[in-house]
Amino acid sequence: MAKLLLNLRNVPDDEADDVRTMLDAHSIDFYETRPSRWGISHGGIWLSDAGDHPRAQALMDEYQASRRERARAEREQQLRDGSAETFTDTMRRDPMRVVLSVLAIAFMLGLLALPAWLLRS
Repeated sequence: MAKLLLNLRNVPDDEADDVRTMLDAHSIDFYETRPSRWGISHGGIWLSDAGDHPRAQALMDEYQASRRERARAEREQQLRDGSAETFTDTMRRDPMRVVLSVLAIAFMLGLLALPAWLLRS
């Protein structure tokens, strides 16, 4: 029976490619389901044989640990050399998104405060 190894929701293409390559390199049979047309399912990488799951999961754990360390090292390097994205950079690049996000937050806070304000009278 098949076993889901990786749900592809919010998974970058390079990570999914790395996982496919890793499974091929270790001769683990898998297949992939594609995202649904309406976005209900985002697809996944499935193991053809559930018996391969412990070995595949150990490989995934190792891969994700190395990817995490690599991402942290890249972020630390960006912070050291000043190329890390800041709020100011985001504001310059996409001011409308920032303003709309702030307005949405203020609106939601207003909705949350409304019952207390109405009960005050």
